[in-house]
Amino acid sequence: MFPLRMIPSSIRIQNSSLPDSPGVYLMKDAHGKVIYVGKAVSLKRRVRQHFDRPHGQNIEEMTPLVASIDYIEKPTAIEALILEANLIKYYWPKFNVRDKDNKSFLYLAFTKEDFPKPLLIRGADLEEASAKKYKALFGPYTSANSLRAALDLLRKTFPWSTCVPGQSRPCFYHHLGLCPGVCVNAIEKKAYQKIIRDMIAFFNGNKEQIIKRMRKEMTALAKAKKFEEATVLRNRIHSLEHIRDVAILKREKEDVDKIMPGEVTVNLFGRIEGYDISHISGTSSVASMVVFENGAPAKQEYRKFRIKSVTGANDVACLRETLMRRFRNTWRLPDLLLIDGGLPQVHVAEEVVRELDLGLPVIGIAKGPERKRADIVCSKNNLELCRLCEQYLDLLVQVRDEAHRFAIGYHRKLRERSAF
Repeated sequence: MFPLRMIPSSIRIQNSSLPDSPGVYLMKDAHGKVIYVGKAVSLKRRVRQHFDRPHGQNIEEMTPLVASIDYIEKPTAIEALILEANLIKYYWPKFNVRDKDNKSFLYLAFTKEDFPKPLLIRGADLEEASAKKYKALFGPYTSANSLRAALDLLRKTFPWSTCVPGQSRPCFYHHLGLCPGVCVNAIEKKAYQKIIRDMIAFFNGNKEQIIKRMRKEMTALAKAKKFEEATVLRNRIHSLEHIRDVAILKREKEDVDKIMPGEVTVNLFGRIEGYDISHISGTSSVASMVVFENGAPAKQEYRKFRIKSVTGANDVACLRETLMRRFRNTWRLPDLLLIDGGLPQVHVAEEVVRELDLGLPVIGIAKGPERKRADIVCSKNNLELCRLCEQYLDLLVQVRDEAHRFAIGYHRKLRERSAF
């Protein structure tokens, strides 16, 4: 661990202290000029990290110039992400943009067409294609990973389509409720454009106004006995009001391409893969792989493995075989590997990750007798990963239990076939 250094007492902090909540912070020099804008899942922890462990020469040069720090609290990390981009665009602070130009930043654009869609565009491409061709444009965003994670989560509230109308069958995302059915003409142009207008309003920072209008529409629909449409609006209101606080659990860094030794990067609301091994006295050994995306099971992504190279009761060897076979495939890589087991299982998973140069974070959940324990397990050089994940223990236990259920179910089927 690094030695802890506090924020210098000479720096004036808004309200004399920083809250342990999401938001945006503005660092100012002695003349009151904003020289840096950043977002945070925890304002208190994030700002202190700049002085405790500055990431990169840019930040090391900035911190001695900071005379005051202001902040704006937001209910969720997504809203902090949006506000950060808007403030960077307004102030264009020196230490956000130094050694960069507009070409390296990412922008979110909405197309001008009958069924608009969101696009992620680099500044270089934006300059070549005039911004006037887009319905709306937001940015610059400093983290592509955070923006993609936010869009994935928001798609449940504002379902959009990348399809061409008039297809013979619905797309994959329509089955998941993430596409309103442009592909099969299940939604009219006017209704679809209303969804996109709400999404644009959200990125303009108008969440409360959207909720207020939706409530009014929901009440009117219910009075007109259009209960199905009212239910859709009710679910969207609930999604907006209950966006998971750390929708983007990414370690905030000034340069996302440069990760310091011991640094942690993990998106718990991206793709989590959970693994478990099942056998009886070393016979009929099987493994399960379950997938959670956006905090929910993605059952179409589940996989099961019949162990081929291991004889006897050796969970660690079975797990190694499973992971090596899994990563031979071209399936999308996870944001986190979760192993049902303790340190031996975590260590072998980390060995596989290193051998294959995957750079994936790994945790285990130790179950203990009667599966009554739920202790997050990390190797000793990854203890900070454990601390981050402990905030989301309920979600991770769901993944662990689902992996166990899926493995047991497959094992029983094999035993029944063998007995028959």
